[in-house]
Amino acid sequence: MLIFQSPHNLYWLLLIPLCCIIYIYQTIRQRKKMAVLGNRDRIMALMPGRSKWRKHIRFGLLMLVVAALVLTIARPLYGTRQQTETANGIEAVVMVDVSNSMLANDVQPSRLDRAKLLVTNMVDKMKNDKVALGVFAGEAYPQLPITSDYAAAKTFIDALSAGMVTMQGTDIAAAIDLGCKSFTQNKDVGKAIILITDGENHEGGAEEAAKAAAKAGINVYVIGVGTTQGSEIPTANGPLTDANGQVVHTALNEQMCRDIAQAGKGLYLHLDQSNSAQDELQTQLKQLKQSSTTTSYTARNEQFQAVALIALLLLIIEACINDTKNAFFNKFKIFNK
Repeated sequence: MLIFQSPHNLYWLLLIPLCCIIYIYQTIRQRKKMAVLGNRDRIMALMPGRSKWRKHIRFGLLMLVVAALVLTIARPLYGTRQQTETANGIEAVVMVDVSNSMLANDVQPSRLDRAKLLVTNMVDKMKNDKVALGVFAGEAYPQLPITSDYAAAKTFIDALSAGMVTMQGTDIAAAIDLGCKSFTQNKDVGKAIILITDGENHEGGAEEAAKAAAKAGINVYVIGVGTTQGSEIPTANGPLTDANGQVVHTALNEQMCRDIAQAGKGLYLHLDQSNSAQDELQTQLKQLKQSSTTTSYTARNEQFQAVALIALLLLIIEACINDTKNAFFNKFKIFNK
C-alpha cells in the first residue's frame, strides 16, 4: 500500500488547480485582445511558425513537474524490507540525593540544580546507552525505569525537587540497593550506579552496599556536590533550623564519598562550578564494557527517488519544446499544430 511519510506536504497540490485557473484566465484575455485586432484564423495565418497547442502542452508538463515535486517532498513509501541495526551501549542508574541539604547554595544556583544540570548533560551525550533514575533521602524511590527514551529521562530530571522523599536523612545504602535492582538482566553489559550526594550519610551500611554492588559487576561512582566549608540551607522562611532552633549548617563529606566509591570499584568526583567532573565522568563511562544489541524491524521502501527522476525527465522534455514549429517534431503532429 502506498503511504506518505510527510502527508501534510500534499496540500501543496492545491497550487495546481489555482495555476490552471490563472492560466485559463490569461488565455481567454489574450484571445479577446486578438479578437479586437481581427479574425483569429487570419491573424494566425500571418504567423505560420507559431504552434496553437505547444504552449498548452508545456504548461501541462510544468503542472506535472509541480505534482511530482510535491509527491517527492511528501516522501512516498511503498513496499517493505527487513532492516537490522546493531547498537553498542552501557547501562547507568542515576541516584540523586533530594534531602533538604541539597538546597544549599554553596554551589550555584544550588546543589540540587547543579546536580540536575550534570545529569541532563550526561543524558544529552548518550547514544545507545540505557539510563534509569531514582531519588533518595531517608528512603530511596525509583523515578524512571531503565530506558533508552532520553526525552522522557530529561523530563523526569527537570521534575526533581527537594522534598520528593518525605523521610529526611541520607540513606546512601538504600540508594545503592535500589540502583542494583534497576538494571536489566543482561550480564554482558557494563553497569554503573552514579550517586550524586553531599555525602551527609545519616544511616550505616553504605560501604557494604557498594562492595556488594561491585561484587555483582556494578561500578559505583560518587559525585560529591557542595563545598567542605558548607553553608546554611535556605528556605522560604529563612535559614533551616533544627528542633532546638539552631541554624543547620551543611557541608560536603568528601571522605565518605571517596570511601563509598573505592568500595564500589568506581571513582569519586567533586562537582563544582566547572565541567571537570562532567568530563571525567564521561571518560569513565566510556571505559565500561559496551554490549551489542541487534534490533530487526520491517521498514518501508522510500520511493521519492523515482518520483524525483520523473520530475526531472518531464522538466527536460518541457525545456525542449519551443512555442514555434520545427522539423524535429514534424512526425509528432500534435506538437506541430
